[in-house]
Amino acid sequence: MGADLTVAIADGVAVLTLNRPQRRNAYTAQMGELLNRAYRQCDDDDAVRAIVLTGAGDAFCAGADFATGTNPFEAPSGDTAFTASPTDPAAFELRTPVIAAVNGHAIGIGLTIALQADIRIMALDAKYAVAQVRRGVIPDCMSHWTLPHLVGGAVAADLLLTGRTFDGAEAAALGIASRSVPAAQVLDDAMAVARDIAVNVAPMSAALSKRLLWDTMINGYTARQVAELETRLHHRVMGSPDAREGVEAFLQRRRPRWTGSVAGE
Repeated sequence: MGADLTVAIADGVAVLTLNRPQRRNAYTAQMGELLNRAYRQCDDDDAVRAIVLTGAGDAFCAGADFATGTNPFEAPSGDTAFTASPTDPAAFELRTPVIAAVNGHAIGIGLTIALQADIRIMALDAKYAVAQVRRGVIPDCMSHWTLPHLVGGAVAADLLLTGRTFDGAEAAALGIASRSVPAAQVLDDAMAVARDIAVNVAPMSAALSKRLLWDTMINGYTARQVAELETRLHHRVMGSPDAREGVEAFLQRRRPRWTGSVAGE
């Protein structure tokens, strides 16, 4: 995929690794482009049932790279396009479940990218911050939307407006982390979740449930609107080969053999 991002796919799980360990995986535009491409390719590949995003070395992503010779926060010149949301698609816009294995420090855009994942497993003793306001800019990657939906407006205001640092234990207490574990355990735990999804969760069921979950937050559906959509989506999968297979595998106490194609269907 490229030096700044590596991709490894095995047994239904794609591991995307931010790969600038000498710079604590500090974010660059090239890294962002590679991540976007990897997200799209994985989401279109039925062989990928779950995605794990992690960082090489002892950090997840230390934020924007300030050592490239140019200030990443300088105003763009000429016709240069700028977006505060360079992750396109965002992890929550995919159909494939995304687990962020936040194995170490995640600052600024390093954290706001992780906030877009479906599940976050974070290192207990690492440092986290949405620190952009302390650099003279504002938080990015749709964090003014993801954070309030994850933790509520009061906690989001605390983190976004102060840019303060917190650790993995507080991340779990606030609801940012799905759970926090020792750093050496983060990737193993994330891979266990991803492999469980890859084996035991019907791909179409995961895709439809994920899209309904995030689209409900994005569009502000009412409870009754969600009930109607759940019914429509049940009609789509009820009686399908995977619906029959899921029951048969459960009754026979064996691993299911899923055949549904998210990319194709």
